[in-house]
Amino acid sequence: MSDKKGLPKRSENYSEWYNELVRKADLAENSPVRGCMVIKPYGYAIWEKMQQQLDKMFKDTGHTNAYFPLFVPKSFLEKEEGHAEGFAKECAVVTHYRLKADPNKKGALIADPDSKLEEELIVRPTSEAVIWHTYRSWIQSYRDLPILVNQWANVVRWEMRTRLFLRTAEFLWQEGHTAHASAEEAKAETKQMLDVYAEFVEQYMAVPVIKGTKTANERFAGADDTLCIEALMQDGKALQAGTSHFLGQNFAKAFDVKFLNKQNQQEYVWGTSWGVSTRLMGALIMAHSDDNGLVLPPKLAPIQVVIVPIYKTEEQLNNLTETIQTIQKELKAKGISVKFDDRDSLTPGFKFADWELRGVPVRLALGERDLANGTIEVSRRDKERGEEGAKTVESIAGIADKIEALLADIQVNIYQKAHNFREANISKVDSYEEFKKVLNEKGGFILAHWDGTSETEQKIKEETKATIRCIPLEMPEEAGVCMLTGKPSKQRVVFAVAY
Repeated sequence: MSDKKGLPKRSENYSEWYNELVRKADLAENSPVRGCMVIKPYGYAIWEKMQQQLDKMFKDTGHTNAYFPLFVPKSFLEKEEGHAEGFAKECAVVTHYRLKADPNKKGALIADPDSKLEEELIVRPTSEAVIWHTYRSWIQSYRDLPILVNQWANVVRWEMRTRLFLRTAEFLWQEGHTAHASAEEAKAETKQMLDVYAEFVEQYMAVPVIKGTKTANERFAGADDTLCIEALMQDGKALQAGTSHFLGQNFAKAFDVKFLNKQNQQEYVWGTSWGVSTRLMGALIMAHSDDNGLVLPPKLAPIQVVIVPIYKTEEQLNNLTETIQTIQKELKAKGISVKFDDRDSLTPGFKFADWELRGVPVRLALGERDLANGTIEVSRRDKERGEEGAKTVESIAGIADKIEALLADIQVNIYQKAHNFREANISKVDSYEEFKKVLNEKGGFILAHWDGTSETEQKIKEETKATIRCIPLEMPEEAGVCMLTGKPSKQRVVFAVAY
């Protein structure tokens, strides 16, 4: 049960507010394994809703699910040089295949020296290596292409500084891996999947995003090009919400994946990979929630409506129950998830605070007087307490239709709030001094000119901790000069301090 007391204010300590909210709203907790998390049922229910919608979108674009091994032979990871270097420091390594009793200490176990593996295995940090090894036997001719595969899995990237959902050593994700007969087709796939992610994050998570290309410094290890969507959190920091990579022929060459083209010639296959993870849970929490708890968009809320009875006696509860169950049935018939909170050990006030903390979009309260008047109290979670329209009294007759319309309105309103916040926190700057001033005093997305060199990008990162989040895809070109070096620049890029 959630203990609502002691949720810090965002304005006072955003980081502590986030950590406490994740814990008190029963989303996740730290596990006995350092850097790993336990996703609790309420948190997992939100992730499942994300998963179900994304899975449908993947299948609607022609993809099918498969599953590949958790372990990757070290030699596979070494085959693509950039990939190997990029992930080397994050890999968990399996060296033995069994334990035995420690002869020197009763009850203790040690790795059996006789079980040392001939080749070490890596717990997958990502699956390109093992998948492209597999594709070699799947692809002979252009008739075998394209391969459009996705997998839902867990991965391990050893992190020293972890934070629930945002950065954990093990996390859940999906990773798409596709193989194509031409560069054009692979590039179109890369862009299509970025658009799928953007549509999901904006229309379901209600978080506005900027689509863009990563710089060479920020690109995925082993890719020719990385596209991304970047979102802005309420503390003014950016969060990378999804990536889609054009792999060129890098992995096909590393794993010798060739096909016979229509001209009867051998050619290397073109590839893509793309993924989003449980990090989206962090984005959902940080983009919308307030000092009273979670604010969930209706499309992803496990419980969209909660009904709380107000009563003193068993008889009063029985009177209310019949009406509540009728309302519940009408809402369920519309595909709305609804909970009747008839816990008898808790006060209505506690229940109100509890469901507010958990971010349930709509709360209905019904008492004896309401029943006599044929009315019901309706509260919407997307508005602050006391704000106009946060609480209304509606007629019980036709309430299901009103709730259906209200949920649609809440979804739009949550997005609009986040969009307004982002627009108010995008700044254009022309000088490095102004850049540093805005970064320190305001934060947010900063649009500035950059000369296109890795050296300049690295220097800005070292001096300010801000990184180029992306080179925006949907922003017109604009001639200017780099804010640091004064060299020519064709368009502004998006800088921010990021999670």
